[in-house]
Amino acid sequence: MKDFVLEVCVDSVESAIAAVQGGATRLELCANLIIGGTTPSVFLYREIRRFSNIPIHTLIRPRFGDFCYTGNELRIMAEEVVQFNHEGAAGVVIGALRPDGSVDTEAMEALCDAAAGMHITLHRAFDMCRKPFKTILQAYELGIGTILTSGRRNKCLDGAELIRDLSSANLVDIMAGGGVSAEIIRELRAKTGIKSYHLSGKTVMESRMVFRNNDLAMGLPSLSEYELWRTSREKIAAARQVLEEAD
Repeated sequence: MKDFVLEVCVDSVESAIAAVQGGATRLELCANLIIGGTTPSVFLYREIRRFSNIPIHTLIRPRFGDFCYTGNELRIMAEEVVQFNHEGAAGVVIGALRPDGSVDTEAMEALCDAAAGMHITLHRAFDMCRKPFKTILQAYELGIGTILTSGRRNKCLDGAELIRDLSSANLVDIMAGGGVSAEIIRELRAKTGIKSYHLSGKTVMESRMVFRNNDLAMGLPSLSEYELWRTSREKIAAARQVLEEAD
């Protein structure tokens, strides 16, 4: 059995299938990856489950933006955790902060209680917290199994020193995300020794639309309706090969 985690974040059935074919060991399921990911629909989860039997962890994030949530948002998040727990998801990916950058422990306790029996990942809210080493201890005390982090930098390779130090604490599994590719895995593993990696393996595909109205934008003007983000099976396979060679 290979001693590594290759988690691929996906927001479509097509990307999930490509990730599985490429050798992902786990999926992080979300919606709207183009804005960093939000909570997916249960129907997307069910459809992907039809095509894959590897573990699926669902992102619980009600909106784009910061991780300081209102009471209404937190109640919705807790209900979504319960729903995906009932659906059989292997894990959830969560995070909540207070305005001062500390972990919202009350909110996190409620979310962790709702996730009873599931693997829990603290997502990159960790990278936005005030005190990372205090936060990793709090995560351990909450029963969180994984922290997803770029080492608090835009690219995980730039955060390699912190990733190494967090991993050496031996409290929770440290999973690198943020600019991960086969080449980055090779270099980061040598620098940190970590064995868990998170990536989308993104490729940009041209829309199948033939007729195009270029006089308006349906969303953000900087984003084209005629480009689709999808996971590349080849990029995932390349990452898997690096991990297998190092294992």
